[in-house]
Amino acid sequence: MKGAGARRARAALRKHADPEKAKFLTRFFKSGPGEYAEGDVLIGVKVPQTRLVAREFRELPLADLGELLDSEIHEERLLALIILTHRFKKEPEAVYRLYIKKLRRVNNWDLVDTSAPAIVGGWLKDKDRRLLDKMAASKSLWERRVAMLATLLWIRQGDCADVWRLAEKLVSDREDLMHKAVGWMLREAGRHEPQGLEEFLDRHCRTMPRTMLRYAIEKLPKTRRTAYLLARDKS
Repeated sequence: MKGAGARRARAALRKHADPEKAKFLTRFFKSGPGEYAEGDVLIGVKVPQTRLVAREFRELPLADLGELLDSEIHEERLLALIILTHRFKKEPEAVYRLYIKKLRRVNNWDLVDTSAPAIVGGWLKDKDRRLLDKMAASKSLWERRVAMLATLLWIRQGDCADVWRLAEKLVSDREDLMHKAVGWMLREAGRHEPQGLEEFLDRHCRTMPRTMLRYAIEKLPKTRRTAYLLARDKS
């Protein structure tokens, strides 16, 4: 029966729902009127519990996972994405195509961060990566964050070239969530290529958003952190 697996997964997830937790998560994920995730519905399921349900339904058909991604309920979309990140190893092309088809449903920072490195980063690892430049220029905050977070997989393998390129495009982004994402990826890339990070900071530390700068320099020696912050504050 079409959608039967999705219905069972929803029922399993709802067993962990907590109305009080839902109130907190609604504020935490900024889903109120005028906020970046306006209209997102949360039912109060914690991430460890969502992962338990994901293990139970790890073989759910892709059609059912697509149905969960269409849900208005945040935790149902997260459930689908957790399963998809694991399924990517077995069905990389099918998972990637579903992900791109449903990309507009990957619409909060935790959904992006859970899925983009494994799925987008995994698929593009040995392919043309110009799609990320297109995403980085998107009007959608979430597409831009997907572009930046996709690089995390490659950073961990010592491949940082795309980080510097995309960060150049996003260094003036107006969204706080992008300031954090870009700064985070710069920091991680700097672990592998400290000279690359230093060169980027020397070019941009005076004008880049302070949050982005603070994230980027977090692992530098205190004297270097202080110097970059002073340079920005004096500009």
